[in-house]
Amino acid sequence: QVHLVESGGGLVQPGGSLRLSCAASGSISSISSMNWYRQAPGHSSQQRELVAQIRSSGSTYVAESVKDRWSISRGDAENTVVLQMDNLKPEDTAVYYCNFRKMTLGELTNFWGPGTQVTVSS
Repeated sequence: QVHLVESGGGLVQPGGSLRLSCAASGSISSISSMNWYRQAPGHSSQQRELVAQIRSSGSTYVAESVKDRWSISRGDAENTVVLQMDNLKPEDTAVYYCNFRKMTLGELTNFWGPGTQVTVSS
């Protein structure tokens, strides 16, 4: 099992910044990717949007809609992943979820944190 806890969400004005952090514990070997998803208001869990990813190779992905404003990196603390969000916009309002994909016996398993609310409003 992998246990994930997000932190760093909150209320911010448009143009502001937030730094989300995800701390992982448990069986964190064979992690295929570390991901940040968001679920916009009124959307189901199946409509979560992948916004950023670090693959086991070290390569990263950031969604086109935010790539000029956000970045993903490993945190200073072991087994953490950080999403730096700058120039936030009201449409970025969502619950942000940390997700780890773990390879176990040839199958990928998803682990999710409880989520952290980000609200962008003046």
